[in-house]
Order: sequence, then C-alpha cells, then structure tokens
Amino acid sequence: MKPSEKEEEYFAKMEFEKKKKIEEEKHKKLAEKEKERLKKLHYMQCPKCGMELIEINYKGIKIDECSECEGIWLDAGELDAVAKLEKSGLDKFFSIFKK
Repeated sequence: MKPSEKEEEYFAKMEFEKKKKIEEEKHKKLAEKEKERLKKLHYMQCPKCGMELIEINYKGIKIDECSECEGIWLDAGELDAVAKLEKSGLDKFFSIFKK
C-alpha cells in the first residue's frame, strides 16, 4: 500500500522540523562557546585601548581603571551606586583618580 501525498508531506515536514531543531541546538551551543571564549579573551581588558584593568573597591563599589589610558569603567549598577553617594563621598570618590 502506497502512502498518500498528505501522509508523505506530513512525514517530510516532521523530519525537516526534527533536523531543524537539531541544527538550532548546534548553533546555540556554538554561540555559547564563542561567548565564553570572548569573555576569557576580553575579561578585565580596557575596551578603549585593550590594556589590563585594575579593580578598585571604594565603599563597596568596584571600579575598573585602565593601567594605560586611565579610563574609568563601571559595571552594571555601579553608576547608580556612585550617583547615590553624598556630595562629600562623591568628591572623595573622584579624588581617587586625580593625579
């Protein structure tokens, strides 16, 4: 007995969906590996010049300063924490980075 056209179409579609899902999982895994590789490559490196960042802990706020260009970098939420400092605390915060 020969399968009908609709059955053949259905099974072809099911096979395609299965293979598509397998490929999507492969791509997802590769993307995760690439993200991890890039994180290891760029971790604690200055986004501006590429040199090493030095972490400074000031009142529980971890600030990253570039060892070369002296750029100041803040992680997510740290700018809000700096903004909440009182004026005197803010002045002291900025005096850390003055030459």
